[in-house]
Amino acid sequence: MLRQRYEDEVGYLAEEKARHEAEEHRMLKAWNDAENERLRKIRERRVKQEQEQEELKRLQTALALEKRMEVYIKEKELEILTLQEESKNFNTLDNLEQRIEDALDNPKNYNFALDKEGRIVKRTVQK
Repeated sequence: MLRQRYEDEVGYLAEEKARHEAEEHRMLKAWNDAENERLRKIRERRVKQEQEQEELKRLQTALALEKRMEVYIKEKELEILTLQEESKNFNTLDNLEQRIEDALDNPKNYNFALDKEGRIVKRTVQK
């Protein structure tokens, strides 16, 4: 009879303990699920923000590259225009004889000495 009574109490306590542990397990599982959901939302916001920053950086890089290309193209266009302007003074077969005659009519003497300040000190006489 005492044994029966002891088993009833222990059985009841074991059953109560199992029920309490099951309830605690459900509560902890629910808390864990809620915490996982909270962390998932934080992670999703962070990933979305990182993607937006990466896209913004990509756009800025593309704009900077486009501006550099525009500047490069303008420089090359200016260089082409300068060369076209300079080409008007080039010696060609059409104006070669005229240039030779001009050079012979207007001789230039590049044989001279300079002092330290860059002034012409002595010229040789051209024959």
